Amino acid sequence: MEKQKDIVIKFDHVTKMYKLFKNDKRRLLYTFCKKIKYTEKKAVNDVSFEIKKGESVALFGRNGAGKSTILKMITGVCFPTDGEITVRGRVSALLELTSGFDPEFTGRENIYLKGQLLGLKDKEIRGIEQTIIDFAEIEEYIDQPVRTYSSGMKARLGFSINVNINPEILIVDEALSVGDEEFKRKCVKKVNEIVNKENVTLLFVTHATGVAKEFCKRGMVMEKGIVTFDGSIQEAVSVYNNSLK
Repeated sequence: MEKQKDIVIKFDHVTKMYKLFKNDKRRLLYTFCKKIKYTEKKAVNDVSFEIKKGESVALFGRNGAGKSTILKMITGVCFPTDGEITVRGRVSALLELTSGFDPEFTGRENIYLKGQLLGLKDKEIRGIEQTIIDFAEIEEYIDQPVRTYSSGMKARLGFSINVNINPEILIVDEALSVGDEEFKRKCVKKVNEIVNKENVTLLFVTHATGVAKEFCKRGMVMEKGIVTFDGSIQEAVSVYNNSLK
């Protein structure tokens, strides 16, 4: 029983099937008429794995291997066609950093909006509000509408919110390319601090094997919707690099 409590992410024979239509018109028509033809694509095919509390795991794979679908199912953006997924703990996902922003709200108001979407209470958000503002480095723009922000400023604010909410599970998908070189180093340092905290779980999706080795001890390799390797980060990097040849 104790062993089960340590598992924070569990995939049990998970498959995700997408219906592919020739065009948007056929996709819309399918809503009303199930006879419309389509092809099926298994983005994830009978995948099983467990990630324990405090583990740092890198997920490798070519574009289209199924990595993003795995992340979307963990974060609840989409759901499996078959199988079961268990996620225990507050998830902070550095995926689409600017999603969930209201362009008419100020940066400060969006901190509260995104914080609430992530399950925080206003009192908790107030406690980290200034930390988020200071980390984002957007200064007086924090009280301006987000529609006036550059894409870089929005990404900085999104990153700052997600890394400062004290997550129990941190998911990073190539999000460490935010801003200039100095800010990138700051982001990497912050992720390192989070990972080194006791019991914070990291799932890191990247093509940068060097960065993955810096953060992670375990690696998984995906190919065509299937996990082809799950083991030490050194072996995972080797398997992934060989698959690119």
